[in-house]
Amino acid sequence: MWNRILAITATAVAAMSAPIAAQAQNDTVGIVRGGSVVINEDIDGIAVDQRPAFREYIVRERVPNYTIPDRVVVGGVLPEAGVTYYDVPQTFGVTPYRYTVVNGRTVLIEPRTRRIVQVIE
Repeated sequence: MWNRILAITATAVAAMSAPIAAQAQNDTVGIVRGGSVVINEDIDGIAVDQRPAFREYIVRERVPNYTIPDRVVVGGVLPEAGVTYYDVPQTFGVTPYRYTVVNGRTVLIEPRTRRIVQVIE
């Protein structure tokens, strides 16, 4: 009798945890660990060797800095209003993303969702 109750309980626990495990296996482009961001370089963002030139471009163009109350991390979503998003020049590679400067950090965002896909360090 106890074995049967134990088996039913184990089955119920496994059934309840399956959706949580499936949800945890989404396409993550960045992970926050101890306040730093680990970036997946597989996105069509700014290549590592292009980042210094891209930062110089941002300074030269005097792109305005927007301040938001949230932390700027990969996966975060920026506000719909109050932030201007700019096209990435083709000299830095063809990318479907746009860029802006938020809280002093240059970020690439997915334009439809305004989700941050890369923080340019």
